[in-house]
Amino acid sequence: MKKVIMNKLYNTESARVVGYNQYLNPSDFHWYCETLYRKRTGEYFLHGEGGAMSQYGKKVGQNEWTGGESIIPIAYERARDWAEKHLDADDYQEEFGTVSEGDERTVLSVSIAADLADRIRREAQEKGLTVSALIASKF
Repeated sequence: MKKVIMNKLYNTESARVVGYNQYLNPSDFHWYCETLYRKRTGEYFLHGEGGAMSQYGKKVGQNEWTGGESIIPIAYERARDWAEKHLDADDYQEEFGTVSEGDERTVLSVSIAADLADRIRREAQEKGLTVSALIASKF
């Protein structure tokens, strides 16, 4: 499917598939499937299609609906959220990079007055702690 949205072309044939999600089966009115794509420019979009009672349904008359399809451009953060919900961890990390398990340490550099740095070092030494452990104990 090709669609021009806000003067940009979105084309499912030239974009790379990131992931796919399907709800129910095509014989159900609530059925839908979505495919997350990434354009060569790095932009993400969803191609979705579904039954008459899905979010992709189209009104064709008074109280009459049919299945439909559409392309929805989405921001990086929303694409990442979609992928987190619908992809397995390996596919997610292949697209969005390695995710920490939450136990890694981060190096933080700060500038503080020399006398304060000395006081922190002294207190850590008096308590038999590292500077990092002393700071962590304060918070």
